[in-house]
Amino acid sequence: MKSIAYLAIGIFFGIVLFKSEAASWFRIYEMFQFQSFHMYGIIGSAVALGVLQNQLIRRMGIKSFFGSKITFSPKNPGVKGYLFGGIFFGLGWALAGACPGPMYTLVGAGYWSILIVLGAAIFGTYVYGILREKLPH
Repeated sequence: MKSIAYLAIGIFFGIVLFKSEAASWFRIYEMFQFQSFHMYGIIGSAVALGVLQNQLIRRMGIKSFFGSKITFSPKNPGVKGYLFGGIFFGLGWALAGACPGPMYTLVGAGYWSILIVLGAAIFGTYVYGILREKLPH
């Protein structure tokens, strides 16, 4: 049952990404060239809604979709973690024209060449898992 709910939420999220043009290479290119506010508006709205949602969950004790308590664990990767993570994420996003969520959306929309990027992302995640203990966190 949980898998079906997660699949439905993922499909809805993919449709929203595609219809809002957040998965569009041209929109991402415009963002990196500072030619359009479109993507900054989407990202800013997502951050604002995320902050609001987290506050509501903490203050009102909202439970998950399946009735379990939602907990937040403190994280402090330090400046190095944010710096290296941000650089690699940004480089991958700029080179591929898609971040992880839109990659799956583009596969669903029939852009099969993104499978190369998706395979490279999965391979990079695997390599990170192997090197994790040796990296600065």
